[in-house]
Amino acid sequence: MSSSAEQVILQYKKAYQRLYDRTPQYLFVLDTEWVIVNGARMRATELQYVVQRLNDEYKQQQAKSQSVVHRLIAWLKN
Repeated sequence: MSSSAEQVILQYKKAYQRLYDRTPQYLFVLDTEWVIVNGARMRATELQYVVQRLNDEYKQQQAKSQSVVHRLIAWLKN
């Protein structure tokens, strides 16, 4: 098993858990370059891209949530 593929799997698990509040299933490292995620075979570099997108989506979700809270606080002050 490749340590880089294992690292990407761990990053994916963390990002997925943080965004969806549940643990992803069906994650396997095939070799130094390939992984299986939810039954789909992909390169570790492709999974790294997915991790980045999950992190971006989480940041957007957090920003949107903070915006709603700030608007609510501003409304309550009036």
